[in-house]
Amino acid sequence: MEYVYAALLLHAAGKDINEENIKAILEAAGVSPDEARIKALVAALEGVNIDEVIEKAAMPVAAPVAVAAAPAAAEEAPAEEEEEEEEEEASEEEALAGLGALFG
Repeated sequence: MEYVYAALLLHAAGKDINEENIKAILEAAGVSPDEARIKALVAALEGVNIDEVIEKAAMPVAAPVAVAAAPAAAEEAPAEEEEEEEEEEASEEEALAGLGALFG
């Protein structure tokens, strides 16, 4: 994962994503660079628009959050209904008690 982070750091800094730059970042972070992994990463990122990939990857994240919030809202609805039912029952009991006092 640190190899990808190095590439993203280079991209954010506006630097070329190449083997020696990635190696320099990894060494600065105290990671022993693996030449084969660096070459594979550089080859995999060749011709990739990183900004576009980040934008596409960020979009699906919002959807699960909205979906996760929906069940929470659904759980709140029954609690509100129960409170309303309890209030109605209490009102009916008060009305009956008042009628009982009237007829005595």
